[in-house]
Amino acid sequence: MTELQSLTNLKSGTYFVTGTDTDVGKTVCTKALLQAANRQLKSTLAYKPISAGCEHTKDGLRNEDALILQQHCNIKVSYNAVNPIAYTQPIAPHIAAIENKRPINLTLIDQGLDFLQQQQPQFLFVEGAGGWHLPINHQQLFSEWVIEKRLPVIVVIGLKLGCLNHALLTVQSIQQSGLTIAGWIANHLQPKMPYVEQNIDTLKTFINAPLLGTIPFLENINEQDLSLHIGINFND
Repeated sequence: MTELQSLTNLKSGTYFVTGTDTDVGKTVCTKALLQAANRQLKSTLAYKPISAGCEHTKDGLRNEDALILQQHCNIKVSYNAVNPIAYTQPIAPHIAAIENKRPINLTLIDQGLDFLQQQQPQFLFVEGAGGWHLPINHQQLFSEWVIEKRLPVIVVIGLKLGCLNHALLTVQSIQQSGLTIAGWIANHLQPKMPYVEQNIDTLKTFINAPLLGTIPFLENINEQDLSLHIGINFND
């Protein structure tokens, strides 16, 4: 695990968790944030407004990532409150929306966020889908919604070959939008990445935001307590 230079103070509020790509571990890192805040006895909720790649169950469509988030919130709400928009196909959500003739409804997403904020969690983590510039239709990106809400952003960087370019482009775009980057998390995607420490040091040099944690490559990661890999003081 990479040593964090110091613990980062994070004020209570709502944070948007984005990734440098799809499958870089946004849910793993959001779970880690929830576990770390829970360990410090803060009230927590999570929100995954849009999911694609769901299973049919007796209770309706269910997404594995959204279920993980729901499980690790210490304020209990219904599944639909955590994940209001769900599609079966594991494809780009705006394409799934067209295929299912169910457009992504931003009003519904707004209402869902309002409901969760009304529960008054000290920390609410909103997990995006895919990377930063996720299309929700042929005219709009989900990043535009985040910008409208003025949410501070936490960036998940999947450590792999090419991550430096992906990370710096993502960070640049977020900063140019005027949003605050609250920090970033480095997530190991493979057991051994050549020169991984040098890659992390490079990211530290170029990203003007604190490293909040480094998640190691772990077997059975869904069963792990990841809170010890997060270097945050969660403040009221």
